[in-house]
Amino acid sequence: MFFLKNIYHYLLAGFGAIAYRFPSREVFVIGVTGTNGKSTTIELINLILEKAGKKTALSSSVRVKVGDEVTPQKGSMTMPGRFALQRLLRRAADARCAYVILEVTSEGVRQHRHRYIHFDMALVTNVSREHVEAHGSFEKYLKSKVRFFGYVAEKSKKGNKIFFVNREDENKEKFLAVTGRNQSVEFDKHDITRRLADPVQVNQLFEADFNLENAAAAYAVARVLGIDWGVILQAFSEFRGVPGRLEYIAREPFSVVIDLALTPKALEGLYKTLKRKQEKDSQLICVLGAAGGGRDKWKRPVLGSLAGEYCDTIVVTDDEPYAEAPEEIRAAIITGVKRHKNIQEIPDRKTAIFEAISIARPGDIVAVTGMGDLRFRHIGQDKFPWSDRQAVESAMSKVIPTMPIRANKADKNN
Repeated sequence: MFFLKNIYHYLLAGFGAIAYRFPSREVFVIGVTGTNGKSTTIELINLILEKAGKKTALSSSVRVKVGDEVTPQKGSMTMPGRFALQRLLRRAADARCAYVILEVTSEGVRQHRHRYIHFDMALVTNVSREHVEAHGSFEKYLKSKVRFFGYVAEKSKKGNKIFFVNREDENKEKFLAVTGRNQSVEFDKHDITRRLADPVQVNQLFEADFNLENAAAAYAVARVLGIDWGVILQAFSEFRGVPGRLEYIAREPFSVVIDLALTPKALEGLYKTLKRKQEKDSQLICVLGAAGGGRDKWKRPVLGSLAGEYCDTIVVTDDEPYAEAPEEIRAAIITGVKRHKNIQEIPDRKTAIFEAISIARPGDIVAVTGMGDLRFRHIGQDKFPWSDRQAVESAMSKVIPTMPIRANKADKNN
């Protein structure tokens, strides 16, 4: 059965490329893979290219863009299907876009969605434990990411592909091992801190180490493409972030942040960033669940442990349990928290967010994680419209009706 599915996906990729006349041959394609930071890295690369006067197209977990035409990413797949990708590439080629930046996922590679796309560059942000049950093991998940690099290297002619790896990622050698004669470029967050005396003065988003990593990845790509530092700096200073990633919904009288933070590494990175901003005698109030019923059960107690380590008050709630019993997901998180005097279990997410905001005081920080900018929740067999942002704004209008909400929403044109 697996063999037949494999053949089916492979043939479908080929038919998609044929139907749209192999459009990736007509544009410069950059593929970005990794566990965390893909969408932010893609948006940074895109903004730099736009500031350099280049016409671009992109597909990420957040949106699809061809030139000035922008639409939200539809469906639950971070990487669209084979025909959708080839259609996007054809639109980009017909619109005379110079560059296309694609988010490449491990599941997409496993289903051959990357096949018959002629990538010119491949970048991996980082790799940590994720999608273990979907792939069977972390090793298979990692192998899927590496396979993408191998595919791009196989399609090179006289070593004309360029690969980018995070030199601080412990798996980098596995990626470098498959690049062959092609050029490999390493990057890390220190590339930006060395270049900028104070990155935070350029953009407050760079207060987070993970965003420095994303910026370093984008800088490495831009440098290879010959883009001037002044253009790169302008893009960095104007970048408004990605919706649902370190997104401040309010800053006064207390801060409220929403963030996707699905992995332990992402959640810890967020908590560390917020703890550095926490005022003396203030609280970090955390609302969390464990993304995705039926998968990655191993991480639930780990996420709970991180909340127990960094958060002063914890509200455990539901996000997307799918067909799994939500009370079992919450229980697994709470086992990781261990001993914590300020913990509540509130199944209804809207109520949980309201409770967290109602107990916040001036100077506190409320972190709502697990959904980010996702527009739907999957509960049982049903799919419901949802917005953490709207839930936060609704709660704040009730708790502090006279307070103007200072939103820091990403500019849709970024």
